Amino acid sequence: MSKTVVLAEKPSVGRDIAKVLNAHKKGNGFFEGDQYIVTWALGHLVTHADPEAYDEKYKAWKLEDLPMLPPTLKLVVIKQSGKQFQAVKTQLNRPDVKNVVIATDAGREGELVARWILEKANIKKPVKRLWISSVTDKAIKDGFNKLRDGKEYENLYASAVARAEADWIVGMNATRALTTKHNAQLSCGRVQTPTVAMIGTREEEIKRFQPKPFYGVSVTTEPKLRLVWQDSKTNDIRTFDKAKVEHVLTAVKNKKAEVVDVQKAHKKSFAPQLYDLTELQRDANKKFGYSAKETLSIMQRLYESHKVLTYPRTDSRFLSTDLVDTLKERLQAVSIKPYAPFAAKILRSPIKANKSFVDDSKVSDHHAIIPTEQTPLPGKLSDKELKIYDLVVKRFLAVLMPPFEYEQTTIKVNIGGENFAAKGKVVLKSGWKDVYDSHFEDEEVGDGLAEQLLPAINKGDILSISSIKETQGETKPPEPFNEATLLSAMENPARFMSGESKELIKTIGETGGIGTVATRADIIEKLFNSFLIEKKGKGLHVTSKGKQLLDLAPQELRSPALTAQWEQKLTAIAKGKLPKQAFIGEMREYAKNIVREIKNSDKRFKHDNITGSKCPDCGKLLLEVNGKKGKMLVCQDRECGYRKGVSRATNARCPQCHKKMEMRGQGEAQTFVCKCGYHEKLSSFTKRKGKNNNQRATKQDVSKYLKHQDKKEEPINTALADALAKLKFDK
Repeated sequence: MSKTVVLAEKPSVGRDIAKVLNAHKKGNGFFEGDQYIVTWALGHLVTHADPEAYDEKYKAWKLEDLPMLPPTLKLVVIKQSGKQFQAVKTQLNRPDVKNVVIATDAGREGELVARWILEKANIKKPVKRLWISSVTDKAIKDGFNKLRDGKEYENLYASAVARAEADWIVGMNATRALTTKHNAQLSCGRVQTPTVAMIGTREEEIKRFQPKPFYGVSVTTEPKLRLVWQDSKTNDIRTFDKAKVEHVLTAVKNKKAEVVDVQKAHKKSFAPQLYDLTELQRDANKKFGYSAKETLSIMQRLYESHKVLTYPRTDSRFLSTDLVDTLKERLQAVSIKPYAPFAAKILRSPIKANKSFVDDSKVSDHHAIIPTEQTPLPGKLSDKELKIYDLVVKRFLAVLMPPFEYEQTTIKVNIGGENFAAKGKVVLKSGWKDVYDSHFEDEEVGDGLAEQLLPAINKGDILSISSIKETQGETKPPEPFNEATLLSAMENPARFMSGESKELIKTIGETGGIGTVATRADIIEKLFNSFLIEKKGKGLHVTSKGKQLLDLAPQELRSPALTAQWEQKLTAIAKGKLPKQAFIGEMREYAKNIVREIKNSDKRFKHDNITGSKCPDCGKLLLEVNGKKGKMLVCQDRECGYRKGVSRATNARCPQCHKKMEMRGQGEAQTFVCKCGYHEKLSSFTKRKGKNNNQRATKQDVSKYLKHQDKKEEPINTALADALAKLKFDK
């Protein structure tokens, strides 16, 4: 009897599929049944070969050997996962295996994982594709009943190969050229360098910003009403002309306020759209401080392990029509505390799908992130998983609930020939806002008028003025990027950049984003790890090394416009509208140009973070860099690679200034250090906290806690963990 090999991306998903397909016999790296053999990758098993695979001379990094442009890029098995590749290859080549089902993640990278394995194993057997958005038993069964022809995804594979080859050709050549030219570890690439450039541009805007004073007039009346002056021509509530405000103050002095208009309008506010990955990462960063990478990791667990949320790596905020019939089951799955009352309310009536959340034209590979038909098991979700699950479920419920309805009243008042206004709101139906306990961040009112509780007022009423006040303020510079706003800028740089970047906006137009929804978290993480960006407070800033990189890198390589245009071309390849080789040809020419520009540059790189400490491996002076989790000492010689942690960030608060302290030193010498100068030995800290909590933290507790800080999960529940995590300040 012939069999079919099913190739999953990860062992956990492979086990789930094997269970559904009754493949229970355990083999070496696979499960087997009567009809199916289920095996798996471990992420990527195959990758592009290193440069030395094409020529021995590339083992040594030399500027004169660049650019490196092999006629075709070779595939090699990743050494660390070679055993699993052989296991997969063995099953694929079995004589009784007639077909292959690709069951890797349903996206561009998932397609690449599987197709590279098939290509390296030289498999020519017919291919089918499992394309599902959740890994519940039901979704897997339905998916196998609707397997698609693998040929439908050849363009998607071509796009994935084009992306991988472009990153190799541009990244390898640019990084080697800059690194060998300046003998410094200068990593750059097609996507990461423009991302650093955007952060740098924002910093320059802030640095060059000149605050400008503005003025307004506020009037309080009886009955109590706060009126704000509006310019009769522009309706602006502030002006940069102080003389105009002084004229208004004179005009309204000792005058009565006449109500000239009272407008009441019935308005509706609809729920925000469903989550795609980028929007979810933004909200998780704003609400909980989670990094983009951390949110994606949590989502992967909720999708793969717990099976309670759908596929995370999606760029759509809509559902396809075929999902409408499943909404009832999904609502039943979330009918648990605290969502049950809202789910029950929705289920009382037929669910009405409309274009606000169901639109096939706005769903490409995957629909928006929503709950599956599976209820989470009690107590199985960690605190972080619960928070992300809560965000998704509430957004899902909100979209299915009625709109928030209110009556908005706008009062227009004339005082001495000048226009004043006030605005208020009366809630008629709370609608979807009930899900958020009536608390949700509304969009800013367009005219800048703040909502207030209004007294009973009619047109023609004369109000007495109790106070007149000139208001003042200054224009503020744009905020530094944080991970949430950087994700927004990467998604759509054309709309996000401002100020100094107006010319950039014209250049970019509507070309799209930098990177993809699946890769942006990794890009940001890589920028931290290569010490090109750092965190100061909540803001992201370019390091000294990053600033020099931007100065040394060719201008085109720094352009978000060019990178966004390349991403558009990759999308065109996936849609069959652009040949892969045309794009790769462009990348090869581009690599030649940037290498030539770097070779001919007379610019110099200078380390400005050199310490007095010598590298224990090579003897050269070490550099002090700010890693994401604290300070590190790194060898300046790129070929040495030595690095050592110096300090790490903690949640412990300084008893003097209440800011978070760093942990420095090793073993018994570990010490909390604050920027204000406060120092406290760890032993002293644990005694003090132990005394306050009537419990001492042991050395083992301390060691476990510090190790845990580097992991994704919540801190362990010890006295020290509680003290560090919850301590706001010492009284």
